[in-house]
Amino acid sequence: MSEGAEDDEWGEPTPDVVLHTGAEHLPDPEDVVLASGHEITPERLEEARRLLDEEGAAGVEKLLP
Repeated sequence: MSEGAEDDEWGEPTPDVVLHTGAEHLPDPEDVVLASGHEITPERLEEARRLLDEEGAAGVEKLLP
């Protein structure tokens, strides 16, 4: 398998302009799911919304390594 084929498995990276750090804006639930390293699903989006409601932007830091 060539090196380029492995890159295709992951798809294109998410552009920085659509991700938020929380420094200027509260992260979106989608950002929280992506930061956790998971695929976006309705269940994970709901869990991310609850996390943001309860802990705000600081909740995202719990998901980061």
